[in-house]
Amino acid sequence: MELTKNIFFNTDKLVENTTVKISYTGKLFSENAEEVFIHYGFGLNWDNLNEVQMEKTELGFQAEIDLLDYETFNFCFKDNNGGWDNNNGENYIFPIEKNVMDLVTTDSENTNFLPARRLRKSYIWSKKVRLAIYKIITYIPKLISGNYKRKIAE
Repeated sequence: MELTKNIFFNTDKLVENTTVKISYTGKLFSENAEEVFIHYGFGLNWDNLNEVQMEKTELGFQAEIDLLDYETFNFCFKDNNGGWDNNNGENYIFPIEKNVMDLVTTDSENTNFLPARRLRKSYIWSKKVRLAIYKIITYIPKLISGNYKRKIAE
């Protein structure tokens, strides 16, 4: 996911309680900074403020960040010489989506679903029955009429 021109995440969306890899190829990378740090926090007040040194690669600087249960992920970048890339004073602020678990049930006693193994067996049996019916419909009339002969390869 490209967030801005020079910032990429390894995922389509930011989801709470997940780890995301961020790649940075912005101003500090293009100015050949030796070390770049991501300075980040969460929510309107930059809670859980942290700073992590990013790994320099040929594709830019990269770091893995654990996203917490907040509404926004806020960050900016700084190098070892005191230079900053903070989106012209606006910082980089992106929404964090909630982890949707509505369709997952955890109480197996109250579900009306058949176990997967039973579903698989019933599916296989239905395929066998359909195949048997097809063969009966196809070959019984040929047997009755006497037109059933095997083809002999010449």
